[in-house]
Amino acid sequence: MAALAGKLTKRLVENLGPGRHGDGAGLYLVVDPSGARRWILRVTVKGQKNQKGAPLRTDFGLGGADVVTLNTARERALEYRRMAKSGLNPRFNAQREVPSFEELAQQVHIDRMPTWKNAKHGAQWLNTLRDYAFPKIGRMPVDAIGQPDVLMCLSPIWTDKHETARRLAQRIKTVLDVARSRGFREGENPITAVKEAGVLPKVKVKAVHHDAMPWRDVPAFYAELEARTATAAKALQFTILTACRTSEVLGATWDELDLEARLWTIPAARMKGGVVHRVPLTDEMLRVLESVRPLGGAYVFRGQAGGKTPEERVQSRPLSNMSMLMLLRRMGREPFTVHGFRSSFRDWAGEEAGVAREVAEAALAHQVGSDVERAYARSDLLERRRKLMDDWSGYMQNE
Repeated sequence: MAALAGKLTKRLVENLGPGRHGDGAGLYLVVDPSGARRWILRVTVKGQKNQKGAPLRTDFGLGGADVVTLNTARERALEYRRMAKSGLNPRFNAQREVPSFEELAQQVHIDRMPTWKNAKHGAQWLNTLRDYAFPKIGRMPVDAIGQPDVLMCLSPIWTDKHETARRLAQRIKTVLDVARSRGFREGENPITAVKEAGVLPKVKVKAVHHDAMPWRDVPAFYAELEARTATAAKALQFTILTACRTSEVLGATWDELDLEARLWTIPAARMKGGVVHRVPLTDEMLRVLESVRPLGGAYVFRGQAGGKTPEERVQSRPLSNMSMLMLLRRMGREPFTVHGFRSSFRDWAGEEAGVAREVAEAALAHQVGSDVERAYARSDLLERRRKLMDDWSGYMQNE
């Protein structure tokens, strides 16, 4: 069969900017501001009237331009125009190749892989759907999924595993939003409708508190760590001194450190809030760093599987994320957690050091204030935090 003709070309389909671009005979390429591209067909169904008594004109999607080629869109448009001319509404009579929820979710996961914070997060995104959505709606066409179907996924875990259910809802919504953008479904997202209707019960989420060592006891514990030579002990000392998270410390590499400028810059990709965090390095922090420098390797706190040759050490692994917690347990401090030392620091900063709240929160890389306030607060208060961290290091040494 010869290819059908029209105004658009393959190159235009790939490169046209935002807007609605006509190919002719009611077929349009719609390009969203985001760059998403989809096919829309406008037809008038013979013999049918709308609510005002005028001829029934209807728009409906033929699919996303990334999966439906120009020629395929023209062929479908021709088929649907024939239906409309004979008095059949294509919306109810056309046989469309609509993907199942699982098929589209797998594709969304692949498309977004470069944007994941890390491989673990990307795997969790898909695993949540695999465990709680695919068994119930995985085989359903995405255009057939409604409120009862998403409730079937969410209701069993909404109260017992609320955080998981909340994330599941976000991920189902994302897949169905993509389905709509590609022309596979229309109307409101059922997740949005369920939330606005208040169908699911309100769940009061309890704050998770990490057991923190009282700040007055931290210097004595720090002195006990000083007597140990294990890398985990040095990593825990550095964690206490910097008030950083476990992942931030264990993932630290030597190229993040500027020892001359006395500054550790943690890239946004490794921060929980996705924002670059600068940590002023004190004399005590530098001393701890010097104690582990002979270990070599790319990571500051290198694990045991680092290799024997210099080349192997460059590719070394960091300490296990359980190493510092296990050290705490071996030292008889089992009720306390590594993360809890951030709370110890915050309590000391407020009760003993008496620093301004914004300075203490900036040291913890916490976002403070509304979106507007944060937009104007462009400084990370580095110099004020440098004095705070000097005082904290001095306190650890009982100065």
